[in-house]
Amino acid sequence: MRLTTKGRYAVTAMLDLALHEGKGPISLADISERQGISLSYLEQLFAKLRRNDLVHSVRGPGGGYQLKRERSAINVAEVIDAVNESVDATGCRNTVNCQSGEVCLTHHLWCDLSDQIHSFLSSISLADLVQRNEVQEVAERQDKRGRVAHPEHLIASSVASAS
Repeated sequence: MRLTTKGRYAVTAMLDLALHEGKGPISLADISERQGISLSYLEQLFAKLRRNDLVHSVRGPGGGYQLKRERSAINVAEVIDAVNESVDATGCRNTVNCQSGEVCLTHHLWCDLSDQIHSFLSSISLADLVQRNEVQEVAERQDKRGRVAHPEHLIASSVASAS
């Protein structure tokens, strides 16, 4: 099965966005730092996600990205499809050129598996993932790590609390 880094990173970045929904626009720099994905790569992915109406950008100070729809209305397969990826279990990349220009014995089996995987990923929304305990635990760890690396967030929080 082929699911490239592009598809994995797109899902990871969208899940990060969904986890931080309600905190205003999220910068790609913040996602980059939390998820260890290069900023330039995220910019490329988000251009595709924006073109496919999954996110919208907010310009200016405090700008960033937000989900364009409810997280329950965005499924994992849609994110993968948006960045021009496919979940393909065939050896020929579904070109029907498996064996010297012809279909191999198991081509249709692998096509059926690809369809099942796509169907499975279509049944999982970002909201479903956000609700998972293990996802919440990882997100909390990443957020804490970010606050330790950038104590200015703690200072801003304590100033706001004192006001």
